[in-house]
Amino acid sequence: MLAIRLPPEVESRLAALAQATGRTKTFYAREAILEHLDDLEDLYLAEQRLIDVRAGRSPTYSLDEVERDLGLAD
Repeated sequence: MLAIRLPPEVESRLAALAQATGRTKTFYAREAILEHLDDLEDLYLAEQRLIDVRAGRSPTYSLDEVERDLGLAD
């Protein structure tokens, strides 16, 4: 179970969409979360990796190194 507070204008838009389509507000809230959850997880992971790289806790590799290690170098 999840309860969220939305700004009144967002709540109105969501209610209007639900009424116009015969779906519930919960349906659209769930769809929005599922649509963006992967993106949010990827963003968080990228931010953490950037922090680790800048702090010297994570190695980096040049494109040339990756190509060479994968046997893709010319």
